[in-house]
Amino acid sequence: MIALFIKRAIMQGIPLLFGSTGEILTEKSGHLNLGIPGIMYVGGISGVIGSFFYQQSYAPNYDQMNPVLAVIIPILCCMLGSLLMGLIYCFLTVTLRANQNVTGLALTTFGVGVGNFFGGSIIKLTHSDVPSINLTPTHKIFSATLPISDKLGWFGTIFLSHSFLVYVSIIIALICAFVLRRTRIGLHLRAVGENPATADAAGINVNRYKYVATCIGSVIAGLGGLYYVIDYMGTWSNDGFGDRGWLAIALVIFAIWRPDLSILGSILFGGLYIVYNYIEGSSLASQEIYKMAPYIVTIVVLIVTSLRKKREYQPPAHLGLSYFREDR
Repeated sequence: MIALFIKRAIMQGIPLLFGSTGEILTEKSGHLNLGIPGIMYVGGISGVIGSFFYQQSYAPNYDQMNPVLAVIIPILCCMLGSLLMGLIYCFLTVTLRANQNVTGLALTTFGVGVGNFFGGSIIKLTHSDVPSINLTPTHKIFSATLPISDKLGWFGTIFLSHSFLVYVSIIIALICAFVLRRTRIGLHLRAVGENPATADAAGINVNRYKYVATCIGSVIAGLGGLYYVIDYMGTWSNDGFGDRGWLAIALVIFAIWRPDLSILGSILFGGLYIVYNYIEGSSLASQEIYKMAPYIVTIVVLIVTSLRKKREYQPPAHLGLSYFREDR
């Protein structure tokens, strides 16, 4: 029971890990991107579009699908869609210096609208009585696990019974943590987020770092939407993503802007999100209270880190502020 709960907690937490890792990269450049929920939504629907039309080209003989193409096409479509969202955010906030909070919220609304529009359009193409898109053939390929996982007891259940995107998310988080802490690129990126004027004076191209960090962060976040829709659920339904995009942003604060801590935080958040399923006699009202737990934990962490006043526990000093080079 415990091993199965941890497994499900990991699966629930992977979209949050993708989203928080992408948002940490963005925030390290000094930009608060509240458009992450919309970017994850667009990443999900972009992958759905690619996978749907590819699997439909083989209907009804889905077993003849090329597994490599069935994986690559949705991933590339997801990356393209989320990259476009990231470029829109960069153009508005970096080039035009628009308010980051307003731009992010507008991007979330826009992303959800785009996802629902294309999702509804594809649902109409299928002439289905159920308002959802069936992605079962692609889901089976994405969710494939190691065959030996069932033979290793609790160890196999917890560590080896996951799809490849789970391990990709952990690897990406560890790479981002290493780059931010141990490389010159990470040092420059942190300098841009802390004091862009000083970084500019030192010869660092501030706008380039902001663009690259935000776009890469958007692509990583978009993969979270792809994982949830195709790998975890196997179907698309409009407005079916829930509040996972906002949970990813909350996880950034919980992880104190460290991608490696996001790995553990995502598992914790994933467990708190589904813990009501393991509590006997929980009512609908109590289930909603349990779902509030990740936000409550985030608030507690925010209060504790604020009281301790250690610099490494604080966000980048220039987070949310536009950089005007002429004021340097």
